[in-house]
Amino acid sequence: MLSTPEIVQTSAEQAAIIRLTIPRSEMMKQFGPAVGELMTTLAAQGVKPVGAVFAHHLKMSADSFDFELGVKTAAPVKASGRVHPGELPAAKVARAIYSGPYEGLPSAWDEFNSWMKANGHPQANDLWELYSVGPQSSPDPANWRTELNRPLVG
Repeated sequence: MLSTPEIVQTSAEQAAIIRLTIPRSEMMKQFGPAVGELMTTLAAQGVKPVGAVFAHHLKMSADSFDFELGVKTAAPVKASGRVHPGELPAAKVARAIYSGPYEGLPSAWDEFNSWMKANGHPQANDLWELYSVGPQSSPDPANWRTELNRPLVG
C-alpha cells in the first residue's frame, strides 16, 4: 500500500555510506552484510547512527544497481575500509510511504512514478529509499515501512 504522495524540500544530511555496484540478483545477498559492516564501523568510531538505513540509487539498469547504502549520522565518520563519509542531498522530492514486504517495492515505485507523471512532476535520475520499519523492527512484513524519495527537476 502506498500513502498519498507529497512534495517536500529536504536538507543535506551527513551520513556514513558504502558505495555498491552490483547485479540486481545480488541485492539480497549483499545488502545485509553491508549494513553490518556499516554499523560495526560506526560503533568502532563511536559515531551514532540517526534513523534508519537508506539506499540512494545513483544509476539503475535492467540488470544492475549503483547505489550508496548508508545511514545518517550524529557526527562525521572517518573513511575506513568500504565505509566513507557521504550525505543525503538537499533536494525538492516527491515522497510517499510504502507499507509491506520488500518484494512489493517495484510495484510501489511503478505506482509512485505514475503519480508523478500524471501530476506533472519531472523526475531526476536518482532516488532513495529509507527503510524506516523493516525486519530489524518487526518480523511481520505487513508492518514494514519504506519511505520512497524521488528528486524532482525544476
